[in-house]
Amino acid sequence: MPDQESPTLNDSSKTDKRIDPKSKSDPQRKKDAKTKKQIRLEKQAAENRAAWQPIQSELRERRERMTAMGGPERIKKYMHDCGKLHARQRIAALFDPGTFREIGQLVGTINGIPAEGFICGSGKINGRTVMAGAEDFTVLGGSIGGGGTAKRYRIAEIAMQEQVPLVMILEGAGHRLTDTDEGGRMPNDLLAMADLSGHVPMVCLVLGASAGHGALAAPLSDFVIMGEYASMFTGGPPLVKAATGEDVTKEELGGAKICAEIAGSAHNVTPDDESAIALAREYLSYFPQYRGGPLPSCDHGDTGPRALDDLVEIMPPDDRKPYDIHEVIERLVDRDSFLEVQPGYGRAIVVGLAFLGGRAVGLVANNPSRYAGAVDADAAIKATDFLENLGHFGHPVIFLADNPGVMAGTRAERSGILKWGGKMFRAERRLKNAKIHVTLRKSFGFGAVTMAQNPGDRQTLSFSLPGVTMGAMPAASGGRSAKLDAEAQAKAEAEQAAGPYKMAHRLVYDDIIDPSELRNRILDGLSILETR
Repeated sequence: MPDQESPTLNDSSKTDKRIDPKSKSDPQRKKDAKTKKQIRLEKQAAENRAAWQPIQSELRERRERMTAMGGPERIKKYMHDCGKLHARQRIAALFDPGTFREIGQLVGTINGIPAEGFICGSGKINGRTVMAGAEDFTVLGGSIGGGGTAKRYRIAEIAMQEQVPLVMILEGAGHRLTDTDEGGRMPNDLLAMADLSGHVPMVCLVLGASAGHGALAAPLSDFVIMGEYASMFTGGPPLVKAATGEDVTKEELGGAKICAEIAGSAHNVTPDDESAIALAREYLSYFPQYRGGPLPSCDHGDTGPRALDDLVEIMPPDDRKPYDIHEVIERLVDRDSFLEVQPGYGRAIVVGLAFLGGRAVGLVANNPSRYAGAVDADAAIKATDFLENLGHFGHPVIFLADNPGVMAGTRAERSGILKWGGKMFRAERRLKNAKIHVTLRKSFGFGAVTMAQNPGDRQTLSFSLPGVTMGAMPAASGGRSAKLDAEAQAKAEAEQAAGPYKMAHRLVYDDIIDPSELRNRILDGLSILETR
């Protein structure tokens, strides 16, 4: 038999039929390798997840404890049964829905004090970022410990650094006497708020009893709102009793009526939490985010020119007859845009914010229905504070003058009218904002000076209505004190009645305008401010 040939390496028909894993196609090998890697990664992920679970669980539990406030019973007893929102509801109502982001929530997690009795963070109000903090009365009476001080300082620090407004909501007992482990040389919230003043708008809401350290946030703010059920003082009735022996209630000591109408430590009073919070949101809508920022604008559907034909029906030409300046302001500004500031205090002057031609402005107006419009100490204090605040933020200011001068008499002098009238003039004079002056019916002496009537006082425009009387003092009373005879008295009165046209002749006023032209001529003045 012929010899059989030995198989060769390239004889595929004679090769080993065993399957070599390496002989698989590349896609299959990759698929198998991916499956093994995926199994390994999934196992590792499951192990990681399991390891994280107790850590996450602890965080959730701590957060739950820190957001529980004083518990359901205290929330019901001290807040809801009294018709008030609790601190977290107040914060939620202040901000646009879903925008609040809390910081410092876990302060207090070590010592078991929920959020240290102070809830704070950032959120949006009408789409703009604002920092805010609220005292939680259900946690140790809203008192301020070391952690609370740090949180209060932190939100003021962020407000300054990021140039955003700050809102404080107060209802607390002040410094926590039992908190003795903290302190030393460290900055506190009052320093931060004092530094912040004038850089960004600052609003304070007092929605319950507020004492001591906490209450000091109010005078450091630009605008203070009190619930009519609230009170505010340096020390509460127990402290007063211990220190002086005086028995006094919270309302007698620092109730809303005392603060808003006598002390002047609060600006506006509202009936409940909800309206106070709504007012805070409204107030901020007239302000830029920070000093030097653009003023907001608003179209209420009434931004164009219109004649005020009915102004002569509410404003008698006889300057000895009273009328309510609110009626003039409501007709002058864009419809439903006037927000009066501090209406219960210093009522001889009305101050407030409005939109005029869609532009945010401030108004300072004498009110002839109160002391014939004479400027008393309370009115001067109110106007001074208002002008100094607006001076930080650039609002054009409209002055509507109708006064017989500053208040005279022993009561006026003892109240400091000379001092406070001088300070009002200084605030007006130093104002770098645009100023538009209008003399409505009368303007005398230092009262005219406080209302930016002086020529050369950097007014953008200065107007007068016809028929006004003006001079160093009213001729009727001034003539009697000077013992003028009948002829001289008549001459003095005639001279004052001719005042506006002589003033216009000398360009003391830019124009004498008809009452119906009041809104449109002020709009003309605002249109000049394109570069401001």
